[in-house]
Amino acid sequence: MARDKFHYAVRRGLEKQDWKITHDPLRLEFGADDRLEIDLGAQEMLGAQRTGEKIAVEIKSFLSDSAMLDFHLALGQFLNYRLALEEIEPDRVLYLAIPLTAYESFLYRDLPRLAIQKYQVKLIVYEPQAEVILQWIN
Repeated sequence: MARDKFHYAVRRGLEKQDWKITHDPLRLEFGADDRLEIDLGAQEMLGAQRTGEKIAVEIKSFLSDSAMLDFHLALGQFLNYRLALEEIEPDRVLYLAIPLTAYESFLYRDLPRLAIQKYQVKLIVYEPQAEVILQWIN
């Protein structure tokens, strides 16, 4: 499996926020023929008396010449993964991880903003060089 360029930066950013990486990648089998691999599966470690939230994270770098093409691919992947997770692991919440530069330079535009809102895409904004999660957007 080819990893996104910023895969390990997001992983380390999650670990810094006390997420335990449980799957790298999170493999799902949907039906007889479809096998999916979401970049990361994680569980938040909250203490003995609370159950940790389970998430899946699809990591994107938005480094190609066309941010719109990157967005189309990321959104399609996200929606398919979320559909599979709803059937297989409904207690796991899917996030799309995007770098700060893409968030600031592209996702403010009307079409991406409307698509994120309409399809209720949950975002993690990360800074790859510092390996930190900057924002969780639900």
